Amino acid sequence: MQTYPLNSISLEEAQQRQFRLVDVITKHFRGEDLLALGDLGVVKGLSKPHYTKKVEEVLAEFFGAEMAMLVRGAGTGALRFGFMTFLKPSEKLLVHDAPIYPTSKTTLEFMGAVPVKADFHNRDAIKEVIEKNHDLKGVLIQHTRQKMDDYYDLEETIKTIRSSNPDLTIITDDNYAAMKVEKIGTQAGADLATFSLFKLLGPEGIGILLGKAALISKIEKLNYSGGSQVQGYEALEALRGLIYAPVMLAIQANVNEQLVSILNNGEVQGVRKAYLANAQSKVLLVELSEPIAEEVLGYANELGAAPYPVGAESKYEFVPMFYRVSGTFLEADPSLAKKMIRINPLRSGADTIIRILKSSIERAERRQ
Repeated sequence: MQTYPLNSISLEEAQQRQFRLVDVITKHFRGEDLLALGDLGVVKGLSKPHYTKKVEEVLAEFFGAEMAMLVRGAGTGALRFGFMTFLKPSEKLLVHDAPIYPTSKTTLEFMGAVPVKADFHNRDAIKEVIEKNHDLKGVLIQHTRQKMDDYYDLEETIKTIRSSNPDLTIITDDNYAAMKVEKIGTQAGADLATFSLFKLLGPEGIGILLGKAALISKIEKLNYSGGSQVQGYEALEALRGLIYAPVMLAIQANVNEQLVSILNNGEVQGVRKAYLANAQSKVLLVELSEPIAEEVLGYANELGAAPYPVGAESKYEFVPMFYRVSGTFLEADPSLAKKMIRINPLRSGADTIIRILKSSIERAERRQ
């Protein structure tokens, strides 16, 4: 089995990203503004809180986008709003030939959209599908992996699509990639990029759209009511989380790399092989020698590991997470349920994870 995880930025690059974000913030806010909690309501002329607008301007500049908008519904909500800017019922959307992420699939089914599949690893296949489907309206590209052996490059895939039909609207799902990799979708040439700020140490339920102003303005008009607004205090909380996210995520990536080396050197009996993969977040996939995955997960919970995600890297998650393999991976290969687990270090170090994994495997094997 071969995996192709996304390349994580280094710790030094993450530090520079933090510094640059703070620098951009100082260009948009007075110092005293940042010592307040933000405003509320639908301000005349803005139709949203002042602070929310300022945070959106900061994020648009930071990511090099024409416009940014904070929305409710986290990454799923951002993606849904993004679809609504260009896609209507019964219209076609190009997607990768792989299981679609469950929340995205649910949205497309509810909208009555028609997914048209192409293998994103094959440029000729992409071009052929686009040529045969003149009525395609757009493209969804999931930045992270949908199958364990996915390896398509986001920027190259966008270039191939643009060369085939430059009029297609391209939207990227950058969940689990933003602030971890060099570029998000819009920086690689997409029209819209979407991701959850809850997964980047922000408040619950807040997502973001970045990209073409002509598209995002449609969502602003739709979300004109007070109850639809992301309030000023939420926007500031999202910004504060984003400042600390890149360095935290770079440390997490380093721990993952340490663990792959330790486990593949045979230091934990009962582990056949360890892999790094984006499933969906960049995690450690541990293939066990025996089909005891469910039992290992149960014991890991008793030993202090989180048994399921909250926001999958949210501000509430700090102990390592020992969890089943992702739903899209299981759909592609159901046999993984018995023999493989995924581990996200979150804020923990390699020693903690090795201790919990060793003990969990030993207890599971004794019960056989």
